[in-house]
Amino acid sequence: MKQRTALITGGATGIGKKTALELAASGMNLVINYRSSEDQAKELVNELNSYGVQNMTVQGDLTKVEDCQKLVEAALHFSPTIDILIHNAGPYVHKRKEMVDYTFEEWNYIINGNLNAVFYLSKLLIPKMREQQWGRIVTVGFDRVESAPGWIYRSAFAAAKTGLASLTKTMALEEAENGITVNMVCPGDIIGEWKEKDIADALNVFDRDTPVGRPGTGEDISRVISFLVSEKSSFITGSIIPITGSKDVLGKAKKLHNKPSNR
Repeated sequence: MKQRTALITGGATGIGKKTALELAASGMNLVINYRSSEDQAKELVNELNSYGVQNMTVQGDLTKVEDCQKLVEAALHFSPTIDILIHNAGPYVHKRKEMVDYTFEEWNYIINGNLNAVFYLSKLLIPKMREQQWGRIVTVGFDRVESAPGWIYRSAFAAAKTGLASLTKTMALEEAENGITVNMVCPGDIIGEWKEKDIADALNVFDRDTPVGRPGTGEDISRVISFLVSEKSSFITGSIIPITGSKDVLGKAKKLHNKPSNR
């Protein structure tokens, strides 16, 4: 069986890092993209080396098409094929803003990083996947993204991810005959240090806001991604998979709407 190589965007920290470690444990070689987390990327390389897999890091701002081109060029110099693309990077404005309060620069930054970058990287990598009649692409969304819901104070992010859900399904249809699967995972409210935690870390922690009764972890997401990119997952494509512990993330956002007007 061929040893596969995966490219993970935003892979130096959080869920991206957890996914990198999960895939390294299964024997995959890795290309890790990061934008500004250089120190964390160096630390991750040391961890990946312990698994005995080949790996490299590439700095790049994926909101810029030229950085996406640079990333793919470096990745294909590292490995003759990139078999797996995991687009984990997702620019986000943490401050709650109504749509009209976004600057043009903020809006374009979020749309480019969450939607256009997937087009850029997929367009550049799919031809090699087609040649070998095998490939895996995983994108990241949010709960119920496929229903195009409104998400108060998150208009740019929600618009980008909703478009990405449609793009994910479209690529799945177009590339099915080429042995390439394309799926989306939709994490729930996994925040802070929990993005790099194991499931075992959460089993004895009670979370009253999550129906399953515990916090979500990076491992909850990375295990699903690892399954989707495996050799035997060829029948799963065009799927939007919620990994939320049944928590209503958008409902939580609506409750926060009860605030004094700032206009």
